[in-house]
Amino acid sequence: MDLGIAGRTALVCASTRGLGRACAEELARAGCTVVVNGRAQSSADRAAAEIAEATGATTVAVGADVGTADGRAALLGAVEDVDILVNNNGGPPPRDFREVDHEALIAGVEANMAAPIALVQAVVDGMVERRFGRIVNITSGSVKMPAGGLDLSSGARAGLTGFLAGVARSVAHANVTINFLLPGSFDTDRIRTTVEYAAKAQHREFADVAKEAQARIPAKRWGTPAEFGAACAFLCSTQAGFVTGQNLLLDGGAYPGVL
Repeated sequence: MDLGIAGRTALVCASTRGLGRACAEELARAGCTVVVNGRAQSSADRAAAEIAEATGATTVAVGADVGTADGRAALLGAVEDVDILVNNNGGPPPRDFREVDHEALIAGVEANMAAPIALVQAVVDGMVERRFGRIVNITSGSVKMPAGGLDLSSGARAGLTGFLAGVARSVAHANVTINFLLPGSFDTDRIRTTVEYAAKAQHREFADVAKEAQARIPAKRWGTPAEFGAACAFLCSTQAGFVTGQNLLLDGGAYPGVL
């Protein structure tokens, strides 16, 4: 399918690896110019070069911490206009909620709620003026099905979801959509960290806990980043212009509810 976004400019935060990298690759394959971001310039340079070589797309590497004002300024200054924004950032490490002090709480909210909101504020008016914009926020399946140890991540991402839900309806008339991708268990460093946390807490082997975790998923496996990237690219397509304010859960059927 031609996604209809060739020539558009996409800014993908935290896109040197994992789910962000997969989104950047799929948008590049669709013909977008892609801003590839990592905290270190060296990692951004490497990922951008690899994506360009694999897809033939134009990539722009920006080493910056999206969680800081200076980092966001560097990202926004790398291109003239942003047509597609994919908000992504690493979540707080798993920990018992009793161990989340005030400093950690504020840092989690800054990284997973305040930072993406700031980027939306910076780009949305330009999108409205040009009558095209796609904003995809990568949150977490824990927004719908909170997991112990991920309370801070769940709370901050749920806050982002609630904040932008109304914003999505206010800009839909201008062909600007705002949606959310909620990953369940994908084969990334993040899931491995979570399983390691559980294995340590249970005094068990990583492989055993990982096997049991996959068995609890109806699909009987972890998702692949490529599957996630394809879903992101579709939400950024011209065909998805009537989809906004939605939470798309990709979890292999793990969530048992119907809403």
